[in-house]
Amino acid sequence: MVQEDAPGTAQPNRDWRIIGLIGTNHFLSHFYLLCLAPLFPIWREEFGVSYAVLGLSLALMSGVTALLQTPVGFMVDRYGARPFLIGGSLLMALSISAMSFAPNYWVIMALAVISGFGNSVIHPADYAILGSSIDGRRMGRAFAAHTFTGNLGFMAAPLAIGLMTQTLGIGWRPTLLTVGLLGIPVVATILLQSRILQDQAKPKDRRAPVGREVLLSRTMLMFFAFFLLSSMATTGIQSFLIATLDQLWATPLAVASLALTGYVAGSTGGVLIGGWYADRYSRHFTFVTALTALSIILLLAMGLVPMPEVVLPIVALAAGAALGASRTPRDVMVKNAAPPGQMGKVFGFISAGLPLGGAITPVPFGLMLDNGMSWLVLPTVALLLLASLFCAGTARGEALRAVGPTSPAAVPAE
Repeated sequence: MVQEDAPGTAQPNRDWRIIGLIGTNHFLSHFYLLCLAPLFPIWREEFGVSYAVLGLSLALMSGVTALLQTPVGFMVDRYGARPFLIGGSLLMALSISAMSFAPNYWVIMALAVISGFGNSVIHPADYAILGSSIDGRRMGRAFAAHTFTGNLGFMAAPLAIGLMTQTLGIGWRPTLLTVGLLGIPVVATILLQSRILQDQAKPKDRRAPVGREVLLSRTMLMFFAFFLLSSMATTGIQSFLIATLDQLWATPLAVASLALTGYVAGSTGGVLIGGWYADRYSRHFTFVTALTALSIILLLAMGLVPMPEVVLPIVALAAGAALGASRTPRDVMVKNAAPPGQMGKVFGFISAGLPLGGAITPVPFGLMLDNGMSWLVLPTVALLLLASLFCAGTARGEALRAVGPTSPAAVPAE
């Protein structure tokens, strides 16, 4: 079923300017999250600390982000998203730059915490602005571009830091100073263009649920579980696919690495396909279900069926593309289910499931491999994805019941 055009005057040029501003800033936020890890070997030698201590900086940055996203979402809804977006982005850029002057690793860890404070603003503010500023006919592509640019930031960080420090021989201090200062013109551009970034309209119905009542509703708890379980599955694939293929089938490292690269590339590109679909058609949950099921089948095949080395990366690419394409309709379903004026807290709460899922997964999956249970890794991933679909279906059903079957706002589109 093709979606009807949203009412109102189309403004594509303005919409794409907004998408460009938010997307560029989202790219940098993800870049900053992964720009420290490539420096660990250098820091280990220079500061004399273990890899466990080095990893603590990333854990702190991600943990603070996950912990603060929901409280920041409340403030975004109350005071508007623009000042928080500008302030948080500036805080990230300055804290990364300040690491270049750190006399010891403990200062870097403190600055990582500060960077996490800044990063906690990004998802609540970005989604609130996109949901309020973009014409409904381009909402899917706007959310797709947002996810796509974030993934590009993750992909670019190790490459850029490695190129600057290893290939070009630039020291780690000038490198961090340079990449941190790149955020200044981005923040300045957002500030200068902030008039085109719209805040959410305040809800008119004072009887509508607000605050914790919204977040603790069955709908939002199920969406949170959907994001959490999806993240756990994705982290399991990205972190342990190479080791799993090695233990299961003695797959050569180069082939297993190519399979993982194919999965990541497919997942990143698939997001754009999902954005196109979400804008053109209304059967979002059906689309999410079909593609997640396809990804489950392909991942199980990789774990249960020995494949020729030339076929394995292609199957991984298809599995990643299917899962990636399901993400944008998922985000649109959440946006549609959010009560008016409360997108900040809703996306802040629900998207906190992403870093939390990434934190939960590594240890149990690592234990499977350590105990010779590699055969269990991909079936566990498949089970997590299946459970996530159950949560998504429950959330959608609760949202439909909340608005009533005859309401025009009977949201997550089917």
